[in-house]
Amino acid sequence: MASFRSIYEQEPRKQLAVGVALLVLAAFYSYVFLLTLAPIYGSTPSHIFHGYGVGFAGAAGWFAKDIIHRLSGRNAVYVVPVLAFWLPVLQYFVTQQSSALGNPTGPVITEVLALYPLVLLSVACAGKLVQSGLNLNRHGDLVAEHIPLLGSYVVYSAGEHLIKAFLSWTIGSTILLSRAGLQILIPIFYAAAVPSKILLLAIPSLLFSLTSNTHLPLGYTTRTLNDALAEEGFSLVARQDSTTGYVSVLDNLEDGFRVMRCDHSLLGGQWLKKRPNYTPPAVKDPIYAVFTMLEAVRLVETPTGAPRVDAGSNALVIGLGIGTTPGALIAHGIDTTIVEIDPVVHKFAMEYFELPPNHTPAIEDARSFVKKAQNAPVKKQYDYIVHDVFTGGAEPVELFTWEFISGLKDLLKDDGVVAINYAGDLTLYPTALSIRTIKSIFPTCRLFREEVDTDIGAEFTNMVIFCTKAHHPLVFRDAVQSDFLNSRFRQRYLVPRHEVDPARFDVVEEGGRRVLWDREVGRLHKYQDRGALEHWAIMRTVMPDAVWEGW
Repeated sequence: MASFRSIYEQEPRKQLAVGVALLVLAAFYSYVFLLTLAPIYGSTPSHIFHGYGVGFAGAAGWFAKDIIHRLSGRNAVYVVPVLAFWLPVLQYFVTQQSSALGNPTGPVITEVLALYPLVLLSVACAGKLVQSGLNLNRHGDLVAEHIPLLGSYVVYSAGEHLIKAFLSWTIGSTILLSRAGLQILIPIFYAAAVPSKILLLAIPSLLFSLTSNTHLPLGYTTRTLNDALAEEGFSLVARQDSTTGYVSVLDNLEDGFRVMRCDHSLLGGQWLKKRPNYTPPAVKDPIYAVFTMLEAVRLVETPTGAPRVDAGSNALVIGLGIGTTPGALIAHGIDTTIVEIDPVVHKFAMEYFELPPNHTPAIEDARSFVKKAQNAPVKKQYDYIVHDVFTGGAEPVELFTWEFISGLKDLLKDDGVVAINYAGDLTLYPTALSIRTIKSIFPTCRLFREEVDTDIGAEFTNMVIFCTKAHHPLVFRDAVQSDFLNSRFRQRYLVPRHEVDPARFDVVEEGGRRVLWDREVGRLHKYQDRGALEHWAIMRTVMPDAVWEGW
């Protein structure tokens, strides 16, 4: 087998190629490692310190490369592919303690123990190979040191961007392109770049990954996972990595409900248990009242007081989830268009949550859909628009800007109604900013929360904002039996009850903004982090730790 010395003594182009490969693979694994943390800690919390940690590890590797090179006898590069193979094993056992470690401490500790050593060694070995391959010593020490440094940074950054673009199209398409599968594929690439006899030390880790790592979507590992989940009262129905995260469907075997999970969030759930002497509803009852409350867009009276007619009306739903709200609108005979960015979410909603097929799907980003709809030669407008998006444990602020909400207003008929679901902490700045932005666009709005307003402490909750384009009070008609779709759950939760005084959001915080513009969304990231951490803690009370950790 080749040794590091033989690589080091090969022609410069070969050394440079191996160095570049190590940098690209380090960037590849850095991003994949982040993806594997998301199902356990949430995508937003996993990002909080990731960039700082990887940057520090990379810088330490570069500036310590000569020391590492000398102390290892120029054999440190042997360790890199072996460490890459062992990373998923280390990560698997550390993340089983996620509840004890907490969040965001857990992601940091996991990366310190597993990812950062790989990045440090990869950069250190790549740095020596790049320097040797470029051979710039004749131009002086300054050039010989800094040109390879700059080039290595450019290669790493370019590799990271290319990997993100590649996985945005391909992740989940095969087992090896799943999150756990990539943790096997990348070490194989490392081994191909730096082959050696020491790779025999990686065999136990590879055997563990193929037989015992329940995150790998193989038949045997999935059965093992289901055996473990059964002890917690759950069963895995389906799972697949996708563009927005790790998506799975789980059944609760004791209480009788089914949920769709995306990373460390629940997109929604339905009750499956059949109770005695109870006729099943036309659309299954959701486990969260807020999804039924969104259906109340049909109950808002028109400006003229004329009754709304379902037949011939149409609706636009931004964000699918399990499809409770669009399913109900379709059941009422409303022509419904669904905009959902994640194709797996749409597929699972159809296959496992009985989303009716008679709808118009638009599998794309909501911002591009709205812009295209606004600029269409014949602009289609809607009687109802439902805005229901949530990702990474936080609201995507890009879909609450003045520009996007104005686009929705442009697509709403003059007598139409928009319902916007906002999940977040009512005491935080982004909530007030989002409400003020919505109110600056729609002249008439009313706000309702899912639960009673206690006004005590942290208030992470779901809230629905109903708005119209008319300058008159927004009034809900009385619900009739047909509105409930033969559902006792809807009889209880369809009509909004817990109203929130919008005046509580009118005061602009010191240094804050009155409305949210596209160009300023970056200012809210620190608030998103805090909200996502609150959401993580709430989700850990909804399902057992082992369910989240097992994915």
